[in-house]
Amino acid sequence: MTKHLTEAAKACYRDYGYHTPIDVMSETKACRLLQKFEQVEVNFPEALGPFGRNNAHLTFMCLDEIAHHKVILDVVEDLLGSDFYLWGSVLFIKEPESDGFVSWHQDATYMGLVPHDFVTVWLALTVSNEEAGCMRVLPGSHLNGIKTHEDTFGQHNILTRGQRIADVDQNQALDIVLRPGQASLHHPRLIHGSRPNRSGHRRVGVALQSYVASHVRQTVGTHYALAVRGRELDGSIVRLQRPQSDMTPGAVAQREKVNRN
Repeated sequence: MTKHLTEAAKACYRDYGYHTPIDVMSETKACRLLQKFEQVEVNFPEALGPFGRNNAHLTFMCLDEIAHHKVILDVVEDLLGSDFYLWGSVLFIKEPESDGFVSWHQDATYMGLVPHDFVTVWLALTVSNEEAGCMRVLPGSHLNGIKTHEDTFGQHNILTRGQRIADVDQNQALDIVLRPGQASLHHPRLIHGSRPNRSGHRRVGVALQSYVASHVRQTVGTHYALAVRGRELDGSIVRLQRPQSDMTPGAVAQREKVNRN
């Protein structure tokens, strides 16, 4: 029996590699979380700049709250079963009328997790539509294996290495439009990207990347994970701790260690 997703929703994810939208929280609640996050940006700008996008849920309470939201965990359980952990998170922020974009790519290419039994939840804290540079996906592309990627280190590419799939047929691309408080799901092999934000407002999204079934293992580096639902992590995984308040020394050190991995 499923907790949140219908059988049709699960079939969409299985067949097309994504599902959207999921009503995680009200717009009012999303607005409150956005306000908390923007206050964190003011208080700790050095921790959330262009090079501080990864794993901020390990140091900030508002992002930890999102990572453990019951609706999100129930949705993930419907896809992965009752035992899973959180591997990481990434902030995707585009300022108004800015040039930042995300090139076409597949997450599984560079995460080093096998098998690919994991799912990314992308939660919008602001309006994410075509004008704002919402995520775009190529439905069904997860069924065709991993494509060759090249690192471009492009000036406006939000991805760390500017990794991209060079030859993509965009004719079938679908825009993932979300209101604040809604989320989308995508498979680790789904080809996806986004255009620049040409709107007059910020586009703020939190990618929980990814929730991972308990049998999946890291093939490169140390295997760090945050237990979120189900049985205890086994001894091959280094268990991460949730933050108890914003930017405590222990939480900062833990995040830095994970980000260096």
